[in-house]
Amino acid sequence: MMSRRVRGRVVRRGKEKLDCPDIDGNLSLDEGMLDWTSLPDDTAIQVFSCLSHRDRASLSSTCRAWRAIGKSPCLWQALDLRHHNCDTAVVTSLTSRCEGLHKVRFRGSEAAVDIIQLKAKNLREISGDCCRKMTDVVFSVLVARHTALESLTIGPDFCEGISSDAIYVLAICCPKLRKLRLSGIHEVDARAINALAQHCPNLADVGFIDCRRVDETALGNVTSVSFLSVAGTTNIKWNLVSQQWTKLPHLIALDVSRTNIAPVTVTSLFASSCSLKALCALNCPSLEQDASFATNNYHNGKVLLAIFTDILRGAASLFVDMPKNDQNVFLDWRNTKDRKTNEILNWLEWIISNSLLRVSEINPGGLDNFWLNQGASLLINFLQSPQEEVQERAAMALATFVVIDEENASIHTGRAEAVIRYGGIHLLLNLANSWKEGLQAEAAKAIENLSVNANVAKAVADEGGINILVNLARSANRFVAEEAVGGLWNLSVGEDHKGSFAEAGRVKALLDLIIKWSRSIGGEGVTERAAGALANLAADENCSMAIASVGGLHALVTLARTSKVDGVLEQAARALANLATHGESNNSSIAVGSEAGDLEALVQLTRSAHNGVRCVCMCVYLYKFCKKLLVRCGIYPLMIETEKELQQLVEWRHWYDIVSYLWKKFRLATFRNCYTMASYEAIVALASFSANASQSLQERVAGALWGLSVSETNSIAIGQEGGVAPLLLLAQSATEDVHETAVGAIWNLAFNPGNALRIVDEGGVFILVHICTTSASKMARFMSSLALAYMFDGRMHKIALEGTSARGTSKIVKLDNLRKLAFKCIDEFVMSFSNPQAFAAAAAAASSDPTALVQVTEAVSIEEAGQLRCSGAEIGRFVSMLRNPSPTLKGCAAFALLQFTIIGGRHSPLHAKLLQDTASQRLLRAAAAAASAPPEAKIFARIVLRNVEQQQAGSSSI
Repeated sequence: MMSRRVRGRVVRRGKEKLDCPDIDGNLSLDEGMLDWTSLPDDTAIQVFSCLSHRDRASLSSTCRAWRAIGKSPCLWQALDLRHHNCDTAVVTSLTSRCEGLHKVRFRGSEAAVDIIQLKAKNLREISGDCCRKMTDVVFSVLVARHTALESLTIGPDFCEGISSDAIYVLAICCPKLRKLRLSGIHEVDARAINALAQHCPNLADVGFIDCRRVDETALGNVTSVSFLSVAGTTNIKWNLVSQQWTKLPHLIALDVSRTNIAPVTVTSLFASSCSLKALCALNCPSLEQDASFATNNYHNGKVLLAIFTDILRGAASLFVDMPKNDQNVFLDWRNTKDRKTNEILNWLEWIISNSLLRVSEINPGGLDNFWLNQGASLLINFLQSPQEEVQERAAMALATFVVIDEENASIHTGRAEAVIRYGGIHLLLNLANSWKEGLQAEAAKAIENLSVNANVAKAVADEGGINILVNLARSANRFVAEEAVGGLWNLSVGEDHKGSFAEAGRVKALLDLIIKWSRSIGGEGVTERAAGALANLAADENCSMAIASVGGLHALVTLARTSKVDGVLEQAARALANLATHGESNNSSIAVGSEAGDLEALVQLTRSAHNGVRCVCMCVYLYKFCKKLLVRCGIYPLMIETEKELQQLVEWRHWYDIVSYLWKKFRLATFRNCYTMASYEAIVALASFSANASQSLQERVAGALWGLSVSETNSIAIGQEGGVAPLLLLAQSATEDVHETAVGAIWNLAFNPGNALRIVDEGGVFILVHICTTSASKMARFMSSLALAYMFDGRMHKIALEGTSARGTSKIVKLDNLRKLAFKCIDEFVMSFSNPQAFAAAAAAASSDPTALVQVTEAVSIEEAGQLRCSGAEIGRFVSMLRNPSPTLKGCAAFALLQFTIIGGRHSPLHAKLLQDTASQRLLRAAAAAASAPPEAKIFARIVLRNVEQQQAGSSSI
């Protein structure tokens, strides 16, 4: 039911005046008894007029009475097709309603064809944008079918497909033309302009904007013109302008913004033109760089509107009877009845808003003061313009001028806060509440960009902007929904107003958007933004529970498993990551891991081609999995204090740190046999893509695999899941820390003969030999020699013999050749530490003389090796190798044990304790006394025995 107050607003909007019976505003009706179809026709029409054309058409289909009302000509005088795809059925449906259509707006050259098919013979105003592909043929047919045309605007995009020939056709076909504004025409020649002068006697408003070439002399023949714009047009001969345009008898205002006009031309125009009142010259470098001209405020009583002038005061000075408040000049004039005043200010609004939009897109340097002191205020004034196009351009400019770096979402703080200072947030939200979809989309876009600034986001939330954006996000118009959800995405970052999202079903609204648009072609933008907002909200304890309570986890898992769009997957992964990182008391965290297919979805996403998707999924998978292991082992309560730290690591910008964190916190023997095959697959997937990632990530991934591979069970699983190839690739990194860590993982993998064969098949022997002989890292050389020793201790040969005899023989020959290469490399490595004098002295000295052994120890010591911690199984590997008949392997094993038991090493006491059993010491003594053993091996074995004895004596004294 409509009150007088609503009716008054509708009348003020400029709709036709309808007779509406007085209705008591205090009348209360039982909602269940209300029969909407019984409303008077004029009241129903008022209701229809407050709806978008989409909603009008939908409402018309509800009953016969409203079907007739919905076709009323007064409801279809203006049509905006910019956000609609019109197929044949839609055009046919619209045709029956558009007999009285006066104004139409469209987007794209394809939509121009739809306008032609509407058969709106009385069409007076056409406005189109995004018409780069429009051709002369389409343009000519469009104007030829609408001979009553009075206004034609094509822009602000360039229309390079339109030539002077099409403009000539326009002049012939549309003699009633009053306004013509075209953008980006390659050339407007004299023939076309003279045709306009001859056939369009009422042409008062001409704009050839951003054109490459316009015939200046011919423009002087369009004597009817009152308003002329050549903003952004190049190759203008200003000497001809001074001669020809000063003779135009009715020229009131001229726009030369963004051109290279010189001060002398401006002076000439002001001095010679009797009718000219205002010249708009925004962002004209020649004028701004001339200090004497910029400070000259006297222009023969005429107004110059430029960046260095007070634009609002200048506009106010054009009208003697205007209010003295210069800041409200574009607002106060609306109460005037003077037609000429309306025309001038309408033109100024359109021209200035269009120029400010173009300048904001180019974003030239040196304009900060202008934007802060004038630009923001002007744009906010224009948000209140009665011209819908001006409002849209102002909103577009506000969305653009605050952006410094679009890729990194960097916003100019001063400009954003200037919008708050001049009351722009309230006005933008009002526009977003409009029923006009064009205004909704542009206002939502401006709010979206501005809300990157925390102060703006707070202002939007305080003004009720979250509710407004949630309502807009439900729009059937994809463009409107996309921009509105983008605003919610930015607002969801702020901690102060995350709580309001958990209220009143706003989280549920975001989930509904994901469900709706994930099933629609072209809905990826809405889906990505909605998932991004949920990802931000999921970091909050209360919001995460709200998400889980309304089925958010299921929706996100479904999205992660079905979407093919990288951006959507990335945000879904972030949302799952944040949900997973809350404490065990939070049901959102508990749900991750219990929802059917959630961990499988994460593992699937670790194979994504998108870097961010893979990394985020790996983080949440590792975190959730390791956390379960902690709980299973009964020590999770001890880790609660690190929960907050871990949550921070899982945040999007710190995903790579979690690998290092897990490596350090969870590298416990208790967990090494608890990993599932899926987790190894996920970790190996991360290693596979990290070859092209940052050095920091490469080191952490290799480190995680190194830590896991200490357990032979884990190393077998990693090898089976393809972990050898990526580790070999990382081992060849030019960064020492990366290849050193990767070689450590390969060392562990190589002890398993199956993995050893995989290393051979992947060309790993040559890689390890190269590292062992050339690396600048002693540790990398040391571990590569140990890996080669593991591989060729004889166990791999037994596996190689399996299969057909022919292939087995061939493989054995190949392995024998590689074995010789590996042993040569190991020998050279060990001998590279040889000090002949110290070795000779140690060989000749009695075992009781420690001096010579100390000298050898100092010569061969690798300091970093003392940081390695070996398990009992690992120490046992080297002890077993002492039994091997190969002198090379005996020497390598003794050398390794020496490094692990050096006095002062971090883990030497542990390693010495593992060697204190009788069997180990017997083998060491046998190696020290063996006649067939290399001298170096004997000396190394003696040093190891001495180290063990000293460690044992030290522990006993304690």
